[in-house]
Amino acid sequence: MNSTVAVLGGGAAGFFGAIACAEANPRLTVVLLEKTGKLLSKVRISGGGRCNVTHAADTPAQLVQHYPRGAKQLKEPFRQFDAQATIQWFARRGVQLKTEPDGRMFPVTDSSETIAQCLLDAARQAGVRILTQTSPERIEVLPAGGFCLHLTGAHAGEMRAGRLLIATGGAPKTEQYNWLRELGHGIAEPVPSLFTFNVPASPLRELPGVSVPLARVRVAGEKLEYEGPVLVTHWGISGPAVLKLSAWGARRLHELSYQSTALINWIPTHTETTLRAFLHEYREQHGRKVVASNPLFGLPQRLWRTLTDQAGVEPEVRWNELPAKPQNRLIEALLNTALTVRGKTTYKDEFVTCGGVLLSEINMKTMESRRVPGLHFSGEVLDIDGITGGFNFQAAWTTGYLAGQAMSRPVLPEA
Repeated sequence: MNSTVAVLGGGAAGFFGAIACAEANPRLTVVLLEKTGKLLSKVRISGGGRCNVTHAADTPAQLVQHYPRGAKQLKEPFRQFDAQATIQWFARRGVQLKTEPDGRMFPVTDSSETIAQCLLDAARQAGVRILTQTSPERIEVLPAGGFCLHLTGAHAGEMRAGRLLIATGGAPKTEQYNWLRELGHGIAEPVPSLFTFNVPASPLRELPGVSVPLARVRVAGEKLEYEGPVLVTHWGISGPAVLKLSAWGARRLHELSYQSTALINWIPTHTETTLRAFLHEYREQHGRKVVASNPLFGLPQRLWRTLTDQAGVEPEVRWNELPAKPQNRLIEALLNTALTVRGKTTYKDEFVTCGGVLLSEINMKTMESRRVPGLHFSGEVLDIDGITGGFNFQAAWTTGYLAGQAMSRPVLPEA
């Protein structure tokens, strides 16, 4: 039994843990169990099918800034296995990564299949046994140590293991964590993270597809704001600024039942004072230009025209004819477009939750449970989540690697 290590979950964290364990100790039998028939499904859909493997970051201190939950606890793990270690791990297996201007890193092939195949090949070469359509309906912690997994599915029966890695990912409902509670672990209640804002009565509803590369989105009455690209959609607003704001505000937005007012500053480099000064000077130099048909600040024509319409700017009025009231309303629209948010939409198929196994119950050097010897966790089943940009995968690689290294060693009896 002590020579067998079981891994639950055929995703990024599970594969990385299984590979790390098998490579570190070839004498072990490492068995990876996946309840569905699909392996690495999230890897395959990530980044629009390109797989955002990690994020270019020189130090662990830079990396941890991108985790709404788990930042403090990830400092030490990232010192052991950081983004550079991830890059080198894939490079040693023939997969080169490239860095995009925003820091996201993808395989040079721009295909997630490159990453999936690399992990599958590495697992097979390391001797990992992979069983699909198989999962435990019950996990028994044995009195003398180790585990008995009562399996159901394609490979039903009992399996005994000296160590067990749980890498089953996040789950949207609290009851889906009951089996982990039965193992003695506390759970931070799961709530959605990384979602877009639904604005049914949006004044921008005629502008789907319009994007602004740098805007500031904040939630009225809350200490929640984020700058970045904003995309107008059929249902509301999306884009990195909204997704990242949703991650940092996941718990508070859940408390608000996803009912709030989002305020968009389309030109965050300006304050009201600097904007008024700019418009005063522009008016003097370009007074003959028609306001509505000459966008400023690089804003898209369709967005500019909508904002001027809402401000009550007449279609043919020139800057030197613009009355004070519509100009004031235009300034307000540019700095504080108010959108009534009524709900959320999951971002594509890249489901992310915050919540999961409490980190206070985990030894973050080994990812081993402080409650059950030989039980390890990695990936999104933990109360760790990152914003978009490759950070959730990096947490999966790091926690999986540390768990795998630790599982390759004998289970030590408690002192």
